[in-house]
Amino acid sequence: MKNSLIVLVVVVGIIIGLVGYVFGMYNSIVAAEENVNSMWSQIDTQLQRRADLIPNLVETVKGYAAHEQAVFDSVNEARTKLLSAGSVADAAQANEELNSALGRLLAISEAYPELKADANFRALQDELAGTENRIAVARRDYNNAVQSYNTKIRRFPASIIAGMFGFEQKQYFQAEDGAREVPKVDFSGSGK
Repeated sequence: MKNSLIVLVVVVGIIIGLVGYVFGMYNSIVAAEENVNSMWSQIDTQLQRRADLIPNLVETVKGYAAHEQAVFDSVNEARTKLLSAGSVADAAQANEELNSALGRLLAISEAYPELKADANFRALQDELAGTENRIAVARRDYNNAVQSYNTKIRRFPASIIAGMFGFEQKQYFQAEDGAREVPKVDFSGSGK
């Protein structure tokens, strides 16, 4: 009788320990996933801030270079894609398109000395540069959170718990393959 009571206490202790481990690991994975979501919202906030700056920048440049309509159209199109991106991959791709279009827009200022001297343009350029730095920091923090989360759900035995509750790997915010290429700017008017 005494031996069976000891066995029962040991079995109950093991079950309580396993249940406690599963709860603890589940809560740990949920916390890591929420950290990823929080870091993504930081990127989203900075991308929205940049998207909000762009119309003012475009209007300022239009005042000096109204005939550069193709550049304005590409900026607006890229901005619209960024604002309507539904996933991390879509946002990363739209972000790179917007970077390229903004590069061409800012390159226009080189051909217009009055534009470069305009106080509004300089202020917008400075604000845009600050936002770009914030985006870079937010992207780094997001990718660190994704790395931590993905590592957690792939490690054994957490991978079993992650699989049981349907936790899936998160995507990194990565630059597209062509993002490192410098955009080609042509003021010759040939259109090629």
